Amino acid sequence: MYGKLLIRCDLVVRTGLHIGGTDAYSAIGTVDSPVVRDPFSDLPIVPGSSLKGKLRSLLVRSLCGGNMPKHDEDPESVKRLFGSAQPVQAARLQFADCFVINADEMKSVGVTEVKAENGINRETSVANPRQIERVTAGTTFGVCLTYQMTDEAQTREDMQLLAQGMRLLQLDYLGGHGSRGSGRVSLRNFRLEAFGAQVDTAPLQELFREVEDYELIPL
Repeated sequence: MYGKLLIRCDLVVRTGLHIGGTDAYSAIGTVDSPVVRDPFSDLPIVPGSSLKGKLRSLLVRSLCGGNMPKHDEDPESVKRLFGSAQPVQAARLQFADCFVINADEMKSVGVTEVKAENGINRETSVANPRQIERVTAGTTFGVCLTYQMTDEAQTREDMQLLAQGMRLLQLDYLGGHGSRGSGRVSLRNFRLEAFGAQVDTAPLQELFREVEDYELIPL
């Protein structure tokens, strides 16, 4: 058995999302920490690496009793799905960068906002103001993952693990400043499509329908 499974869904921002771009230089009065953007459209993106890293870390902590081992000590099920550099093991799951799919709907409010924050020195009471750019709540990104199918039984196991990670993500946060309320997201509208192999995607689709019920901040 060999084929590809395409997994698509919508990632809906529920509270301002900050995944940082470059902050090598910020002129006075400008945003201190901008979000990462697509250079072609100048719209914010969710890098595939950010989504992959967050899902992997959540799953490892969940499977290892809250601990975070070295990468080469990750559970075999995690290394099979996400890959490993030591020892070398190819990832079955490929992540694409996620692009805004509702920019027109967000024109009236904008796809980003600037959040002013203040850090206060406890000893001197001196304020340290800063401006953080965040993707505005309501912005929706298109998520596209490609999974390499080689074994039918393991495909279901891998999809169960991925679905578990996506449930955990919706109970946690994506990007930075999550302890201060940023980065809450929901995953919606899952679509699965198989290529190159005769696979019944209906049972797998059911797994991800359950994912949609785990958002921290519901509509």
